[in-house]
Amino acid sequence: MYAESTAVVGPLATFSEPHSYDLCEFHAERLTVPRGWEVVRHEIDLDDVGPTGDDLLALADAVREAARPEPPRDPLDDGRGTRRGHLRVLPDLP
Repeated sequence: MYAESTAVVGPLATFSEPHSYDLCEFHAERLTVPRGWEVVRHEIDLDDVGPTGDDLLALADAVREAARPEPPRDPLDDGRGTRRGHLRVLPDLP
């Protein structure tokens, strides 16, 4: 419901996301939202020197996962549902 929405203010986005916008510091500090909305502010750590070892390992794992070849399709697959990588989204049952 529109009246029960949340606005999140944090660091600049690292990828394009629908319904999100990059704001300069001046405008991010002065952001107001409609009545009934919640504002969540993620403060930026100015002393942050960059990615941690855990961040780099997670990135390496994600790259390895993305580089894996797609498994062959099951010939018995009836085509219902949507495949996204190794996951499948099944339609709602009536």
